[in-house]
Amino acid sequence: MAVLEELIKSVELWLKLVKKQQPLINPNLDPVLLVPGIAGSILNAVDENGNEERVWVRILGADHEFRSKMWSRFDPSTGKTVSLDEKTKIIVPEDRYGLYAIDVLDPDMIVGCDNVCYYHDMIEEMIKWGYQEGKTLFGFGYDFRQSNRLQETLDKFSEKLESIYTSSGEKKLNIITHSMGGLLVKCFMCLHSDIFEKYVNSWIAIAAPFQGAPGYITSSLLNGMSFVEGWEGNFFISKWSMQQLLIECPSIYELMACPDFSWDIVPLLQLWAEKQDGSGEFSTMLESYEPSEAIILMNKALSGNMVTYDGMQLSLSFNLEILKWANETRKILSNAKLPASVKFYNIYGINEATPHTVCYGSEEAPISDLEQLLSAQVKYICVNGDGTVPAESAKADGLDAVARVGVPADHRGIVCDRYVFRILQQWLKAGEPDPFYNPLNDYVILPTAFEIEQHREESMQVTSLKEEWEIISSANDGSHSKSADLPAMMGSLSVSCEGKEQPLEEAQATVVVHPQHEGRQQVEVRAVSVSTGA
Repeated sequence: MAVLEELIKSVELWLKLVKKQQPLINPNLDPVLLVPGIAGSILNAVDENGNEERVWVRILGADHEFRSKMWSRFDPSTGKTVSLDEKTKIIVPEDRYGLYAIDVLDPDMIVGCDNVCYYHDMIEEMIKWGYQEGKTLFGFGYDFRQSNRLQETLDKFSEKLESIYTSSGEKKLNIITHSMGGLLVKCFMCLHSDIFEKYVNSWIAIAAPFQGAPGYITSSLLNGMSFVEGWEGNFFISKWSMQQLLIECPSIYELMACPDFSWDIVPLLQLWAEKQDGSGEFSTMLESYEPSEAIILMNKALSGNMVTYDGMQLSLSFNLEILKWANETRKILSNAKLPASVKFYNIYGINEATPHTVCYGSEEAPISDLEQLLSAQVKYICVNGDGTVPAESAKADGLDAVARVGVPADHRGIVCDRYVFRILQQWLKAGEPDPFYNPLNDYVILPTAFEIEQHREESMQVTSLKEEWEIISSANDGSHSKSADLPAMMGSLSVSCEGKEQPLEEAQATVVVHPQHEGRQQVEVRAVSVSTGA
């Protein structure tokens, strides 16, 4: 079987494949800090007696506890949103050096836990590369209701950076952010650039909505959002309850479409409106509003929005004070500069239909009153992206990036994508070195299947082997214009070995390279060896 093994190794070398290794703890790695996006941190409520319970995420009693503990009001004098329950304080658990709060968001959930896993897969993968919790791997959870420039959050982030830097023997950090976590870090970098430069070596932003997530956020403010899909959503927080929270969240307003950005495709709010002319005749027409104009409509649509809390009727309309605050945040983000000593990388999702323009009503059933938008079924006009953030927004970081890479993945799945892991491993210089990884072509090869059978009859041994790989490639602009330099083909190789003191062995392999499809290419190897005289 030695000849067969050599033959397969030759094929693997040709494909520039290095088998995955399992390194031990590597204390020489630079520390990594993981920062989640919106709704990506466990939040606990603490009452006046110090009793603590998880309110985000939970399944049992989720909606009731969410309304009573998480619903809040924005205070324009401080820029902070404060829980309606004045006796409740929202905190983020710090267990496992901050990783507990961003790992599995509902640790008690057994069925359907994929819906609440966040950084879990990435944490496990990085541990395989040699990272160790509390030594070289840390997490930063935060109250995602708050503004990305809230000083209280930024102070905690500064303390986290200093603590990691000190405990690691003054090694600079590598920060990995997902989604809105990228805006938080960018705000910090702009407002505290000296601290950022002192403690940070590199920043890798994944799926960051640098210019907003227009379609997703507009419909969330008007109709709510659901973080758990499928049947599990019946036990979770309702879209309506979530909507009432989001209306008072500065972070959400900071994710609205940036009106000053030069969009290739301008996001719109459209509605089929019923109009009456001077003669009393009614007609229907499609009206379109750009981001700054859409605010007027959203304000009118939410003007009568009311909730009942603790027996009182409260008005929760579109909050113009929060919008004013969010506009100031956007100015800060647009002025952010990357310190010369810090490397920046950007990974964004592509190939997913991503809401961009929202449309309400139809020609047959037009909108006659803007308040109908709150109960109307939204239709999306989509663009390329990760299903939540348009690629155009995610790429527009405004920074001097070392690399920008588009990955075929959805917004949540991108943080547990195998291709993303391979890219991170290279950029972080972690795990076993891969001398065949080509950062210019930016492609990787992953084993997907392996089968082997052996049969022995008298002095003859027959071994058959089947192995498959998947080559994943991506152009930096997300267009898949680059290939892994492997044309579709079918070929064969044969090797024989014969010596005076060793058995005759002969091996033959057939290699099939399938055409590339959406940046992926399948490679199959079928091999058989026959040895005699053993």
